[in-house]
Amino acid sequence: MRVRTLAEVAGAVALSGALDLVKVFTFPEGGSITLAAMTPVILLALRRGAKAGTIAGAIFGLVDLIELPFVVHPLQLLLDYPIAFGALGLAGFFQRKHWGKLLQLRPSMSKMLPIMGVIVAISARFLFHFVSGIVYFSSFAPSDEGPVIYSAVYNASYLLPEMIITAIVISVLVRFNVLDLYR
Repeated sequence: MRVRTLAEVAGAVALSGALDLVKVFTFPEGGSITLAAMTPVILLALRRGAKAGTIAGAIFGLVDLIELPFVVHPLQLLLDYPIAFGALGLAGFFQRKHWGKLLQLRPSMSKMLPIMGVIVAISARFLFHFVSGIVYFSSFAPSDEGPVIYSAVYNASYLLPEMIITAIVISVLVRFNVLDLYR
């Protein structure tokens, strides 16, 4: 990894960590709606690829763990922090260079690829939190609601708004060609 990319990883993690401190709403058992905290990591993944994005996401997950830890088991720690946040790097598979032939046929898709990256990345993060919720937080589920439904509803209640906020911010940044700055 080049020094420039390492610097961008550090910057993305720092900015994500700072934005993560601005909570719009915090849920009692962890999870919160923030001021687009995932945007810097996803933007990095879209600019530098899945590897850089995954590394930044995993580090951001550890920063989130330090800022507001909620740990009940060592495997849950891995699932909810470095692995779930590392999944944000999947947005890197939606770089324009990977979709060249499609973009030649449909140039309008170049504006949609970053949004698709946001959806895939945050959906993957949801999947890890969902599994963690079923396995480690089933005791929090109300008696009339099973752990699967509880985990799905609980995690979607903060990740869906985060996805919408992040998609809006990324679409504005794409409109201003931020992905092409300082290549």
